[in-house]
Amino acid sequence: MTRGRTPETGAAGGRSVAVAGATGLVGRALVTRLCADPAVAQVHALARRPLDLKHRKLRMHVVDFAALLPLPALDEVYLALGTTIKDAGSQERFRAIDFDANLAVARAALAAGATRAGLVSAVGASARSPVFYSRVKGELEEALAALPFETLVIARPSALRGDRAALGQPVRPGEIRWTQLDALLRPLIPARLRAIDAEDVAAALVRRVPLTHGRELLSSESMQDTGRAATAQAMR
Repeated sequence: MTRGRTPETGAAGGRSVAVAGATGLVGRALVTRLCADPAVAQVHALARRPLDLKHRKLRMHVVDFAALLPLPALDEVYLALGTTIKDAGSQERFRAIDFDANLAVARAALAAGATRAGLVSAVGASARSPVFYSRVKGELEEALAALPFETLVIARPSALRGDRAALGQPVRPGEIRWTQLDALLRPLIPARLRAIDAEDVAAALVRRVPLTHGRELLSSESMQDTGRAATAQAMR
């Protein structure tokens, strides 16, 4: 870390952060919250298409994640790249986004000076899972844990609530079905499997990444509590 930076102040009076997958459901929420954070000086949004958001702190980078250029100086990185096998078109293309692209950004962020990372993973992620989707998520978690970040906060949300269509993203039928079921049977569903607002995931990561040392796992249950607390604090 560059001399003089701290999690609270970063460089030049504030932290410099990057968000990969900035046009996604959680990614956009991360960008919005980080721009509003007085301890953040610059937010570098990395995406394959421009983000329709303007802010004095925001720097938009339209990138090719398969051929990533060096990143500007950073304190931390948030990895929110993700898709589904259906939308990607094949397991190979799914892995290229969910594993390869996230890992490439993480390595580039380290080279740019980042010491802290936050990852949007998924409930059930395990490198030993028989389910391909969960296995890739788990393999990425392990690959990031092997990198020399001082901080790695891993969010494992269940089905996400949010308006993907409004962001120009493909609607995920499975996500919609689960959130509808959740609305009907929420008290009967285990807390870690309950649907969660994308805003709560973003709020929890923005709150925990600067404060955590080492590795931390966030469940849907804990993120809903943290997200509500962060939102309440921001409204004071």
